[in-house]
Amino acid sequence: MTDPLELDALWEDFHRTVNMTSAELSAWLRVRDAEEETEPLPEEAGTPTGQHVLAILQKRRTDLTEDDLRVMSEVVEAVGAQADPENEPAAGDTRRRHRLMTLGHDPLKA
Repeated sequence: MTDPLELDALWEDFHRTVNMTSAELSAWLRVRDAEEETEPLPEEAGTPTGQHVLAILQKRRTDLTEDDLRVMSEVVEAVGAQADPENEPAAGDTRRRHRLMTLGHDPLKA
């Protein structure tokens, strides 16, 4: 497992990056996967990464696994690579916003 200082830093970075609550993310994943003819079960909605982020949000720091830490790092890096503070998406940039929301980051949320 990661040393305590690295774990603390990753925990803080992840929770600063993932600015949607577990309820918001869960609802978004269900809406995102809903189709006219079919809709997945709530626990199966969304991408595997989105589902993993949701699971991490429902855990305590002491319950994290190595796989959780890997996903947390990937999400922080992915959102950081897509989020440009000088060029946050405008209301018309929905595709980029929706990609980020699937990872638990809503760029229009303060």
